[in-house]
Amino acid sequence: MMMKPASEYPSADGLWTGLRLAPDAALGVTLDAGVEAAIVVMQGEIRWVGAGSALPVEFAGLAQHDGGGALVTPGLVDCHTHLVYGGQRANEFAMRLAGATYEEVAKAGGGIVSSVRATREADEDTLFAQAAPRLEQLLADGVCAIEIKSGYGLSLEHERKQLRVARRLGEAYGVTVRTTFLGAHALPPEYAGRSGDYIDLVCREMLPALAAEGLVDAVDVFCERIAFSLEETEQVFKAAKALGRPVKLHAEQLSDMGGAALAARYGALSCDHIEHLSADGIEAMRRSGTVAVLLPGAYYTLRDTHLPPIEALRAAGVPMAVSTDHNPGTSPTLSLLLMVNMACTLFRLTVPEALAGVTRHAARALGLQDTHGAIALGMPANFVLWSVRDAAELAYWFGQRPVHAVVRQGRIAVENAA
Repeated sequence: MMMKPASEYPSADGLWTGLRLAPDAALGVTLDAGVEAAIVVMQGEIRWVGAGSALPVEFAGLAQHDGGGALVTPGLVDCHTHLVYGGQRANEFAMRLAGATYEEVAKAGGGIVSSVRATREADEDTLFAQAAPRLEQLLADGVCAIEIKSGYGLSLEHERKQLRVARRLGEAYGVTVRTTFLGAHALPPEYAGRSGDYIDLVCREMLPALAAEGLVDAVDVFCERIAFSLEETEQVFKAAKALGRPVKLHAEQLSDMGGAALAARYGALSCDHIEHLSADGIEAMRRSGTVAVLLPGAYYTLRDTHLPPIEALRAAGVPMAVSTDHNPGTSPTLSLLLMVNMACTLFRLTVPEALAGVTRHAARALGLQDTHGAIALGMPANFVLWSVRDAAELAYWFGQRPVHAVVRQGRIAVENAA
């Protein structure tokens, strides 16, 4: 697949008719089943949405785009990815199939550190060329905003390289990219046995420099037995707060470290993975409004059996997002729709929960709730037309790509024949 550059996408301005609005797709708009919807886009922004029969007269003369009865949802949001990296790790997949655990692979020199070697060896153009087709696959699924983390450079030079590529991808493809600095992802080989020194480097040199260059939208840490401690995590959070950057956390994936409660104290946008999340962690997230990001691709790839506490999160009213966690080691998926299916089949989310998880809750996990995740007045036009009869089909099918058209940043980025 090779998509056109963003500069060649036609404008989506005009009157979009013949639409069926998916439930919960628009703030403040409720349509009865079977009522045809319309959306007005002007200057790349949503100016009106509602029943086609109620269209204000001032919009009647606009150029029209016939939706042909397509279902329409907000543009999808992939709120946790590690999209920019060198190499791949299929050999580790084979090791795990032969019985090795995630921790054993890491201790054998594989895992994150193996991607660090490949990423350091690749120049910026090579990383862009490798990441671009991955991004194209996700965009073809209806993704209109995406987070891209660093964390495979683990030095100022190479973390900068990853984040610069992430920015370039957003510009080239006309997609909203939120960059997350994940310098505290793993301990680089040159700092073996000196995690305190490395965290000092992250906080005092790497993060300030990258933030000053406009490359950091948020800051993340891998808080786990094989990664960084609570104390080291809090050190990074304090540095992020001093620079005015929001935080996120890889939390409670392999054990209950208490990371979610710590992240919540710092007003974290999200805690991600959270298979071992405790009741205290859930309550802390509820109070802080932190989003729980579910990553069924990693759960599936690692053949995990310890389910996230879905029912407890649901009962507490903690918003649940769903994401690909695309990365070369534990979630090499390139379909957010497949993750919707897995969130339902593996984690027992309902269809409305799963769709909210890749739209409004995912947008909130990136701090993008004012611009993405809903079809609402004044928001940039980011929405998807689907060739399906019912919203449940978006979770039901896997291996199918039912996208009819994608409007992204006010332009028609994808338009398939009916």
